[in-house]
Amino acid sequence: MMKSNIKPFLKWAGGKTQLLDEIISRLPKDIRNIKRYVEPFVGAGSVFLYFLENEYFEEYIINDINSKLINLYKVIRDNLEELIGEITELKNKYLSLEMEEREELFYFIRGKFNSLDCNKVQLAAYFIFLNKTCFNGLYRENLKGEFNVPFGKHKNPSFFDETLLLGISEFLNMKNNNGEYKVKILNKNFYELDKYIDNNTFVYCDPPYRPVTVGGFTSYNKSNFNDEAQILLRDFYKAMSDKGAKMMLSNSDPKNLDENDTFFDDLYSEFSIERVYAKRNINSIGSKRGKITELLITNYSN
Repeated sequence: MMKSNIKPFLKWAGGKTQLLDEIISRLPKDIRNIKRYVEPFVGAGSVFLYFLENEYFEEYIINDINSKLINLYKVIRDNLEELIGEITELKNKYLSLEMEEREELFYFIRGKFNSLDCNKVQLAAYFIFLNKTCFNGLYRENLKGEFNVPFGKHKNPSFFDETLLLGISEFLNMKNNNGEYKVKILNKNFYELDKYIDNNTFVYCDPPYRPVTVGGFTSYNKSNFNDEAQILLRDFYKAMSDKGAKMMLSNSDPKNLDENDTFFDDLYSEFSIERVYAKRNINSIGSKRGKITELLITNYSN
């Protein structure tokens, strides 16, 4: 394993830090000859940050439909000092309060975050604040696009690691010989990325997972990533594969819940499907946090 000092700065449902070894071991053999990396659902970015730190590609395109998340990446790149100032202020205020007052502060910030009653730097600081103080580090929106995760009652949340944010900011500011950012940060639907993808591209798709528990956590934004969306994503995956791009996709394994559920096995039957073990920690019941299988689907075999 190569360098992996730059960790995700957010807690994220389905984050890939603990699956990183499995993903890296299944990369295409010619990965170092591929010029461009595209990640349509960047989330907390653990795979992207690993590639960036280890200089896998010449250019990177990260994307997410969550505009507040994309604003956060851009603020880390462009306004880091101001962002650290804002989060430090929020952190100090939070830690000086009793739990009841902390809860009041949480809902006050959540209201400002949802109404966009703030500038872009404050919005980014609120994102980190809510991620670190909400229940279980979830990011979930209602159908109106409002963040609706409740207060988490954390006694001493981590908030942020200044050295880590500095490192990420430096990477996001890297430029190529033409003076352009090596990392392009986009806020689009996944299917709008086709124009950036060709036969010299590696695409890693990590969409909102299909639930593996009854009433499971499915949508991290108002788009509600249902089975219809999963089928659209398969169509995109196949179209990009036909263009000659190397493709990898991760998702939950429906067989954890129902052995007869062959949804993804059928959907991606013409591709290579592997089941790998993952320990999932985002569950309100501690005893339910355990090893389950997840799917890694590739259009190549090594």
